[in-house]
Formats: sequence, structure tokens, C-alpha cells
Amino acid sequence: MSLSEIIDRIHTEEKRVGREVGSTRLIAVSKVQPNERVEAILSEGHRLFGENKVQEAAGKWPAFREQFDGVQVHLLGPLQTNKARQAMGLFEAIHSLDRPKLAKTLARLAQEMGQCPDLFIQVNTGEEPQKAGVLPADADAFIAEARAMDLPVVGLMCIPPVDEEPSLHFALLCKIAERNGVAGLSMGMSADFERAVAMGASHVRVGSAIFGARDYG
Repeated sequence: MSLSEIIDRIHTEEKRVGREVGSTRLIAVSKVQPNERVEAILSEGHRLFGENKVQEAAGKWPAFREQFDGVQVHLLGPLQTNKARQAMGLFEAIHSLDRPKLAKTLARLAQEMGQCPDLFIQVNTGEEPQKAGVLPADADAFIAEARAMDLPVVGLMCIPPVDEEPSLHFALLCKIAERNGVAGLSMGMSADFERAVAMGASHVRVGSAIFGARDYG
């Protein structure tokens, strides 16, 4: 599928549910994609990308930023506290704030550096033991805690379990966001981004549908 086809499908869904066309931001997930594929999407004019690892982003994006204006890169994968400083300088947003220790580290660095990327709190809506994210029952308290540290919490993020209806998880994320006055919703991937758009996603994360299958070599 081409980039323009994905964007058309997002716009069609926005129209269908009465949302403003263009109100959903498409994050092209470029993790483990070869540079020539990423460059092709940049050349088409797309400027918002997502990476899963700090190291991979550090090796890829500084050169692309020199070549293309207005590039934004968001961190989607888990962030280790020892990589937090590097992440603060690399990304415009971090979608995986998931624990108090990381919140404290980011708050300390934000004071020291005088700036902080936008932050999305990851919620483990499926309560899966192998997945990162705060549990739904703990989300309100954690949002309040992060805000008390002056962290720029702009949204929530979830990755639904693969074998469950994603809309149920999107609805749960919406509910938590609504009662906490959080505007951003990072939800929906290649297989279910239209359902996420219908439920109010501010950001959808689409990788393989844009770039083709990943080669993990």
C-alpha cells in the first residue's frame, strides 16, 4: 500500500465519523527499515516518523534532518532510564512513559536541559504481564504524578493484545483520557488504524503497510 493510499483511508474515515479531515497524525514507523525506504517516504513529503530504539534513531535521523526540513521523530518503544538523556535530545515526543522511575528521570533532565519532548503515558489496556505500560487502574494516579512533576503529558498510548478486538482497548484508553483531560490518543497500527481514527485517535502508528515487511535479518 502506498503512503497516499493510507492517508486517503485516514481522511475517508475522518469524514465518515464527522471528524475534521487531517486531525489524525500519521506516524510512519520506520524501525528496522532500510534507509532508502525511509528516504523515499521523506521525498514524498512525509515528515513524522516513529522509532522503537534510541540507538537506531541516533544512527539514522541526524543525517536525514540535515537533508530534509521539518522532520519529527517520535519514540514508540520502551525507554530505559540510562538512555533517557539521549532520547530527550533525539525525539519530539516519547510515547512510552510507563513507570514512576522514568518519570522522575525525565523530570530531572527536563529541569537541567530546560526542555522536554511531549510525553504520552503508555497504558497496558490488556493487562498483559509481558507488556510495558501502567495498568488501567493505576493510570489516573500516574497521570497526576507525572503532571505534578511538570512533565508535558499530552496523551496516552496503548498496544492492544493481538488476539482481542482492538476497539475495546481504544474505548478504554479514550475513557481514561477523557476523565483526566488528556487530549492525545496514540492508538491504531497497520491492521486497525481506521478503527482507531473512528474512535478519536490523534496519532496512528503505521509501519509495514507503508514501508513493506520488515527485514529483521
